[in-house]
Amino acid sequence: MTSDFLEYQAQTTPHPLAMEVSHAEGCYVYDTNNKAYLDFVAGVSACSLGHRHPKVVKAIKDQLDKYMHVMVYGEYIQQPAVELAKLLAQHLPKSLDCTYLVNSGTEAIEGALKLARRATGRSQIIAAHHAYHGNTMGSMSVMGYEERKQAFRPLIPDVDFITFNNKEDLNQITPKTAAVILETIQGGAGFIEPKDNYLTKVRTRCDEVGALLILDEIQPGIGRTGKLFGFEHYNCIPDILVTGKGLGGGMPIGAFTSSKAMMHTLQDRPKLGHITTFGGHPVIAAAALATVKEITESNLMAKALEKEQLFRKHLVHPLITEIRGRGLMLAAITPSADIANQLILKAQNRGLILFWLLFEPKAIRLTPPLTITNAEIIEGCQVIISILDEISL
Repeated sequence: MTSDFLEYQAQTTPHPLAMEVSHAEGCYVYDTNNKAYLDFVAGVSACSLGHRHPKVVKAIKDQLDKYMHVMVYGEYIQQPAVELAKLLAQHLPKSLDCTYLVNSGTEAIEGALKLARRATGRSQIIAAHHAYHGNTMGSMSVMGYEERKQAFRPLIPDVDFITFNNKEDLNQITPKTAAVILETIQGGAGFIEPKDNYLTKVRTRCDEVGALLILDEIQPGIGRTGKLFGFEHYNCIPDILVTGKGLGGGMPIGAFTSSKAMMHTLQDRPKLGHITTFGGHPVIAAAALATVKEITESNLMAKALEKEQLFRKHLVHPLITEIRGRGLMLAAITPSADIANQLILKAQNRGLILFWLLFEPKAIRLTPPLTITNAEIIEGCQVIISILDEISL
């Protein structure tokens, strides 16, 4: 299977990890030799409830018995999608009451950028240096890493960049600005949190000049930071909210949410301002609905903050210089990329799944399922410490 994987399936890097997966359950992934791997990554923050959570699996199976895809998005009334959009509205501020369901986080970013330009009649988009919002052309245009973009230029025009957490840069937001797009917590850059009421200051500046604020919650959202949405920690409500990853409970999904009045601008002049064939797919919407219900009706969000402290307690080592992030969106920072690489690769050999961050080579991603137990956290941390002890020698 490995040779076929390398021969026929497109690769993203020259050296994929190439674990051959047999099955997955809870917080474990199993290879074809039936070796168990404790999962500290959760499909890069996507499997909020772990692998094959019973309530998510039941929702999928129940929906499969009714119908799958029947019509392009937005024409027919399909109960799972309607209930999901309604449930999100019930847990969001009143100004965020209308959701457009799509297929991935990057498509949700594309929709949010289009909506901002359509609603304001302006063209300038301001993003942050070191930002990551996806990899399609519009999303790449607001990516803050030129070395990742230069091979694909020209990208969409009229995009400018500010530095995250730098209040002096906010003067670059002007009456020409359609929207400012920020990750609530910068992901690829190394899980950088906003400081000194930064997001509140961005919100104020946007209001002063009539610009919209788009917050990308694709990684922080759906309970990972201890609240349903990361922005709830920072006294800042966006005009457009973007979600994905953990929303689907392991199924592919994205969504952008705004006020109903703003979203209506995509309905006319021109009609079909944003369209998607498979957005709001009933099976995926059913999985997402079950996921959000379980997270909001359980103690998983409160427990995420307790589990953060457990990670911080058990990951004390000279080769861990810092632990960034909040809840179960954490990154352990090492002194060098070489140490990070060694740790990730050795951990897989010892049955622990770790992973990199996109743009911070010294970081180790720690984003396990919200369902991970205290004992599993301690077990995985002990593996990490033992490997770092060996590297120290």
